[in-house]
Amino acid sequence: MPRVIFKCPYLKGGSERAASHLHNYVRYMATREGAQRMAIGHEQLPATEKQREMVARLLRDFPLSRGMFEYEDYQTAPTRGNASEFITRALEDNYDQIAKRDNYVSYIASRPRAQRAGAHALFTGSDDPLVLSNVADEVAHHPGNVWLPIISLRREDAARLGYDDAGQWKGLLTSYAMEMAEAMKIPWEQFRWYAAFHDQGHHPHVHMVCYSADGRSGFLTREGIAQIKSDLAKRIFHQELHELYERQTQRRDELTQEAGAVMAELVQQMREGTLDNPRIEQLMEHLAGKLKNLSGKKQYGYLKAPLKSVVDEIVEELAKDERVARAYELWYELREEVLRTYKEDLPLRLPLSRQKEFKRIRNMVIEEALRLGYESTVFDPTAPEEAPLERDIPEADGEAPKEPELFVDMEHIGPEGTRNHRGRPSNPYARYQLAKIILADPAAESEQIRTALEWLTEAADAGHVHAQYELGKIYRDGRGVEKDALLAAAWLTRAAEQDSDAAAYALGVLLLTGGEELAKDVPAAVSWLRRSAEGGNQHAQYRLSRLLLQGEEVPREIEEAVRWLTVSAEQGNQYAQYALGKLYLMGKEVPRDPKAAVRWFTLSAAQGNEYAQYVLDHMDEGPSILSCATRLLHHLSGIFQEQASRVPVRTVTLTDRKLRQRIREKKMAMGHKPDDHEDAEISMR
Repeated sequence: MPRVIFKCPYLKGGSERAASHLHNYVRYMATREGAQRMAIGHEQLPATEKQREMVARLLRDFPLSRGMFEYEDYQTAPTRGNASEFITRALEDNYDQIAKRDNYVSYIASRPRAQRAGAHALFTGSDDPLVLSNVADEVAHHPGNVWLPIISLRREDAARLGYDDAGQWKGLLTSYAMEMAEAMKIPWEQFRWYAAFHDQGHHPHVHMVCYSADGRSGFLTREGIAQIKSDLAKRIFHQELHELYERQTQRRDELTQEAGAVMAELVQQMREGTLDNPRIEQLMEHLAGKLKNLSGKKQYGYLKAPLKSVVDEIVEELAKDERVARAYELWYELREEVLRTYKEDLPLRLPLSRQKEFKRIRNMVIEEALRLGYESTVFDPTAPEEAPLERDIPEADGEAPKEPELFVDMEHIGPEGTRNHRGRPSNPYARYQLAKIILADPAAESEQIRTALEWLTEAADAGHVHAQYELGKIYRDGRGVEKDALLAAAWLTRAAEQDSDAAAYALGVLLLTGGEELAKDVPAAVSWLRRSAEGGNQHAQYRLSRLLLQGEEVPREIEEAVRWLTVSAEQGNQYAQYALGKLYLMGKEVPRDPKAAVRWFTLSAAQGNEYAQYVLDHMDEGPSILSCATRLLHHLSGIFQEQASRVPVRTVTLTDRKLRQRIREKKMAMGHKPDDHEDAEISMR
């Protein structure tokens, strides 16, 4: 894998000592003569004791030297030649500190291999000749920071790519100078740089001197160093990277095919029941139960830490599957292959649950848990809780008085059918009837409503069961009066005690939740619901079966629950029919019976129940935790394919340096800031 090493120490100018160091450094990198050669044939002998001691000392005093190519060679083969190469390069790279340690000076060696144009090897972006003494003085007396970058290649890479020649390096650094200035946060018009190429041993390299002319600008961060190294690697190895990207494209296609085959195999194994992960089943059931009672947004970012950890654990359980692990490994290999070009230390691999490129799988887990919660829910979530399930007591249920005032007299109806609501019927039943007419009239005035309530109350006090039931609902719902749960419960109780199954049902529902000043009373509620159910009320039968089957507020009684659910369904209750279909489809509380399930779903769907129709349309899928895991794996497959398609750099686009400089100068003339320009010269698509 091609690699470039980039180091960038710096010296703070402005002092006599720094001036001396910088002056000597510029002359050293520009001339670099007088290196003593080793005797031929001794290079392959084991390193001397003195060399080993020096290597150890350099590593101790300059730990970053471990990242050099020369040290890698020395580790592989600790010969005298490799030790000499490493010692020389380590001293060069740390020249700014070497001068402060007298005992190192005797080891500074230079080799007669600096490619020169005249008396020295120094160059910059301009073609004008450089006077070494002037450059050395300029750098030495610079008051600000002076950066001393070193760029190194392996000999085989330099020879293959043409970077064993100073001219090639000059072209590269000249074309990249603007980007380097930007990374160092130096305005382009203030950026100054000089360089010299050292064609040394196994690792030819370039020394640079960079600084800001104003002495104030410039700040190089770790990110800036990484950016420079990355950009240089892309430029130096652009042709090989192009070939690498083509290979990555081929590997991406292979990954896509393998991921598809993996997912197909997983689905097949699940359908045959050969894939078993009890932990996923347990965690998904737990998550579905928690989400069922959770208010607010049901997304990963909005969950509290305990539920997030459950989601993460589910993702990691999926990642343990051999096929998913293999796909994730391939994805990481593609990702790291490019990083190795300009990173010596790759970042640690993250688990799948923490990988941001795969974060969508976490919300998909939540979606599947919500779906699982629905699939495992027997009762229709849209079933009305209270009033819509009630039915008014047919008038025939009460005693029909034989008095003439049994029906509303025409004298209480105005001309042309309009109601004037005058008069006071003496019969309680007539008062009840007339009160109902007034209360049902949206145009009734407030005075008329008060009169109607008085008549209804009088009828209720007289023991009229319909009036008592109606009055209980009025106070419960606050129709024309303030809501009063206590008063509502009192009137409903009086009606229920007269064997009104509708009133007993309404009272039971009211006591399940309670109200202002009315305490919740589940045992009493169940008693009234059971009484109503025994009276034949299909809504009470459904509600009672729901309580007994869920077992949340009362002890679970499956047999009784199924019995009441069946009775309600047989009376035509669409919600009971749907619930009974779910029971037979899932086969948990009752033996699984797909035919019975289809029968009850069909009856419910015929009454417009959309949930029943949905289940009928998806009967072949079969609700189960395993199908939930299958969907999660399908989601993962899609994410893997999506991520694999985002392989960086398919082509390399080069823009002429001079053209780019003219474009930038024109933008600056139009008012753009110096650092407000287009992207880097090499773009990745």
